[in-house]
Amino acid sequence: MIDLIDVSIQFTGVPLFDSTNIKINKGDKIALVGANGTGKSTILKLIAGLEETSTGKIQKQKNISSGYLPQEYLNTSTKSVFEEVKQSLEKVHAIELKETELHEIISDSKISETERERAINELGKLENKKTEIDFYSINSQIEKVLEGLGFTVADFQQPVSTYSGGWQMRIELAKILLGNHDIILLDEPTNHLDLDSLQWLINFLMNYKGALLLVSHDRYFVNKLTTRTLEIFNKKLTLYNGNYDAYLRFKEERDKQLIANFQSQERKRKQTEDFVERFRYKATKAKQVQSRIKQLNKLEEIELPEFEGKINLRFPEPPRSGSIPIDIKALTKQYDDNLVFKNFDFRIERGDKIAFVGPNGAGKTTLAKIIANKINFNSGEMIVGHNAIISYYAQEVTADLDLESDVLDCVMQSSIESTPQQIRTILGSFLFTNDDVFKKVKVLSGGEKSRVALAKILLTKANLIVLDEPTNHLDYNSKLVLQDALVNFSGSLIIVSHDVDFLKPIVNKVLEIRKLKTTLFAGGIDYYFTKRESIIEKEDTPTLGKVSENNANRKDQKRFDAENRKKRYEATKILKKEVLKLESEIELLEAQIEALEIELGDEKVYSNPQLSAKKNKEYENSKNILEKIYSIWTDKSEELENIEQEFN
Repeated sequence: MIDLIDVSIQFTGVPLFDSTNIKINKGDKIALVGANGTGKSTILKLIAGLEETSTGKIQKQKNISSGYLPQEYLNTSTKSVFEEVKQSLEKVHAIELKETELHEIISDSKISETERERAINELGKLENKKTEIDFYSINSQIEKVLEGLGFTVADFQQPVSTYSGGWQMRIELAKILLGNHDIILLDEPTNHLDLDSLQWLINFLMNYKGALLLVSHDRYFVNKLTTRTLEIFNKKLTLYNGNYDAYLRFKEERDKQLIANFQSQERKRKQTEDFVERFRYKATKAKQVQSRIKQLNKLEEIELPEFEGKINLRFPEPPRSGSIPIDIKALTKQYDDNLVFKNFDFRIERGDKIAFVGPNGAGKTTLAKIIANKINFNSGEMIVGHNAIISYYAQEVTADLDLESDVLDCVMQSSIESTPQQIRTILGSFLFTNDDVFKKVKVLSGGEKSRVALAKILLTKANLIVLDEPTNHLDYNSKLVLQDALVNFSGSLIIVSHDVDFLKPIVNKVLEIRKLKTTLFAGGIDYYFTKRESIIEKEDTPTLGKVSENNANRKDQKRFDAENRKKRYEATKILKKEVLKLESEIELLEAQIEALEIELGDEKVYSNPQLSAKKNKEYENSKNILEKIYSIWTDKSEELENIEQEFN
């Protein structure tokens, strides 16, 4: 369907990729992967016809139609959302224009009967075309797609220009999905979607018959949709069968092999160079030296994997908060006529890691900002518990960053007691080194601004961190690092996110926020997905803001907790016995050492050289044994704690 033949592309003389040959077949579902800056977006633009190759060509079947969604898009159209989408459908728009033209001809009293007859015949042919493209169901199709992407019926008639960039991206996505294209090209399509819209888009694309080429850091999304992976690596493009997880397994093995081959080759190179240097001037070895030089020249260059710098992110141990960091009672929040919460009750317990999920506009960010003391509420009460220290990461990270300051000064604003050198050390762990710390915040990329915002949170030593869409600007490796840090964070967390894979190992509760109700699920994201479909709303107009938990949900949770306790018991029973036994041994040894210390202070012992030497030897032996047992006990205790954390 689409062939890239010997394609090369360069920017300012530097090649992004060289002599690439790739074939995309009808119905292929491909993930495009590679390190940042390797040219993923450029590939999409090349295929969409928005960029030109430096050399080579892109060959497409005749009349191939493609739909391309960029990472950023701004539309100043004054058309309504519905009209903007409908008029983008070229075949539909062309039929409507032609139909209007023909009706004008037919109703024109000045034209001849021959011309009128011809127009009527054309109108008949147009009806056939309408049938071919399912013209009469277009309006309902548009409504279905817009609603799937989170728009309400009331939104359909609003001007496009009144919507934010994220919602405009959804409008553009709707146009592409309805365009009946042979291939869809998507560049980070999930950044502005909520969990409902994400699930809807996955279902839509799973049933889409055309080819799909997408760039996304959302592993869950990519694995659900793709069956092949196109990798940009060392300026080459390679196509692999299998989804993203399968590709990662292959990549891990390949990288290990490349490193092993490189190390082996370097050893061989060193040995050969040593031989040449040693015998270069010996006439008797001239032949062998020349042979070894030829061997060196024949050594093939092995290209190593491109390892990106790794963020070293660990949240400091926060001060312990009270058992209830946040207690919300009868809270009401309203924007003009828009009632978001009414008489809302909610409590965060120490150690809770809660995901806020639900459709955009339902109030997830509003609640996060209320908890973080960024906005006020109309009525009710929010009690901040004893020693609760709250830090907030905004969805739009620039909202809480001083764009005019440099990176160093911006981060120092969060900790006046830290020295510039201490700040630079922390920034180094976020990949800001040398003169990078003096860059203005306003010139940083989205990912770099995210890292600055995370560095500021690190300095607050908060025990309740509120994160609103923290993964939007992070690449896959950076997300893993943040995920690991949050798993090990000992404080409490609120996370607003639609990134399923990111949430899975972190959260132990899910609060679903919808326009008419909120539901608390006392389990992780998998538990939430299992139960959300089974909850039936019995009331037509449930009370807004009350956390519901029906009897079936409670029974399921009790069963879930019982199974969890059983699994934890089976996983820890042997370790617990070992730890208890070691603790008994430690107790006995400490008692022995204490008794020996008393004896060694007795005049009868220290005045008797023979007895004193014997007791000192016993004392040293007991201390050595205690040290070894302490070391074993520490390892076993940590192992036990890690296993128990998996079941929390």
